[in-house]
Amino acid sequence: MRLIPTLALCATALTAALPAVADDAPGKVVTIITSADAQTQLMGMVLTMQSMKTGASGHMLLCGPGGDIALKDAPESATAAQPPMGMSPQGLMQKIREAGATVEVCAIYLPGKGAEADVLLDGITVAKPPAMAAALMDPDARVLSF
Repeated sequence: MRLIPTLALCATALTAALPAVADDAPGKVVTIITSADAQTQLMGMVLTMQSMKTGASGHMLLCGPGGDIALKDAPESATAAQPPMGMSPQGLMQKIREAGATVEVCAIYLPGKGAEADVLLDGITVAKPPAMAAALMDPDARVLSF
């Protein structure tokens, strides 16, 4: 007989706690890709896309070998299909950008290559260090690094 009031009390407490749990969900995901490894790059893209599907906004920073994903003339490692879904790091990065994420290369990436912004895919820009630092320090952001 006491079980029903206890269950009702637990259900009420759980219902009251749900908004607090929802408030803890990250509103933003900031992903930094520096690895030259295609599987590592792709996993960073997969987790970014999955985070965005939960409602988080996406912001991606591509540095060093990770920046090569953003090139119009990207290396084969960035464009080759990977198992199990046959998606490439660059292909999924473009889908992430089309889904509303900001995709940028590090401020030192292009000067380090001796290149200009015209070598980047459309919609990809160069990060501004103060804005990127603010995105990384945002208390509502989760930072993923690959």
